Amino acid sequence: MQIGVLAIQGDVREHQRHLMALGCEVPLVRRVADLEGVQGLIMPGGESTAIGLLMQEEGLLDDLRARIARGFPVYGTCAGLILLARDVEGPPPPRVGVMDITANRNAYGRQVASFEAALDIPAVGDAPFTAVFIRAPRIERMGPGVAPLAFLHGQAVMAEEGPLLVSAFHPELTADDRVHRYFVEKVRNAHYRPES
Repeated sequence: MQIGVLAIQGDVREHQRHLMALGCEVPLVRRVADLEGVQGLIMPGGESTAIGLLMQEEGLLDDLRARIARGFPVYGTCAGLILLARDVEGPPPPRVGVMDITANRNAYGRQVASFEAALDIPAVGDAPFTAVFIRAPRIERMGPGVAPLAFLHGQAVMAEEGPLLVSAFHPELTADDRVHRYFVEKVRNAHYRPES
């Protein structure tokens, strides 16, 4: 199975290591051609405006919208959540904008306010998951087709809709591979229809 990692900013190598440990081939994606043969994609954290602008330059935003419409699985962490969100509070970056959520950028504070929290994520198992929040966004609104998977202080911090998965936290910064394993299974069970 090939699951790509968007390699513009963020914890690219950390995501890659988790996926490789789960038996995936993990091409690094910087342009549309890099998606050839890829069955799913992780969009890491970073600065959402900078990532969005570079994706726009490379034609990745339009390409991903078309792929997602055909069932292509994408997992966005932190900035990736913002880039997948249909609506963004504050100045919106160029983005894919297909998931029926509203994201609030940096809702959990600046870099110095980074923190860890033990989350209950029933979809990945019974044991709490140690989630790392760094300049994290918050999901302010979810459409009727969006399923929340984890909460922090009553606010959704992980959710999915169809082939899309997002989290406000960084699962790649822990040794716990359960969130990546969940996405790998999502890709395995996806009904993605590549263009013929």
